[in-house]
Amino acid sequence: MRYLDGEDVARILTGVISEKHQRHAFETDLTVREVFRITGPGAVDFGGSEEEPAPREIVAPVKRREDDSYGWWDLAPGSYVLRFNESPELEDDQVAFLQPHERLLQAGASHCSYHFRGHRDHLETLITVGSGGIRLKENARVSKLLVVQLI
Repeated sequence: MRYLDGEDVARILTGVISEKHQRHAFETDLTVREVFRITGPGAVDFGGSEEEPAPREIVAPVKRREDDSYGWWDLAPGSYVLRFNESPELEDDQVAFLQPHERLLQAGASHCSYHFRGHRDHLETLITVGSGGIRLKENARVSKLLVVQLI
């Protein structure tokens, strides 16, 4: 097993905003595309026949000035779903690891680390915003993706 270098990770991603800024030695930063507020309970059962994703609604970013290119999400404490701009196209012998970026942790929010395989149309994660809230700008680099090649 070996980690792919940042250049190889960036190559398997679609939707990269700025490879120059997102690519690092063994990881690639992921950027926020959309934020969703969870509006009710989901359901998980043993066999999967009664599973239901939690309902959610999109949170619109707000531009601070009329001439701003990007808006901000001002998120109160709680849980939200982030959808990333980037989406991986993993080979059968690759495993991806999603981790929160240090900048997200320092700003008072986090998400769990998890691994996955295969194709994802939309890569998402559940974030928890701490008691102070957080301001996220559109396309902010909030997570990092590492990919392992199984040998």
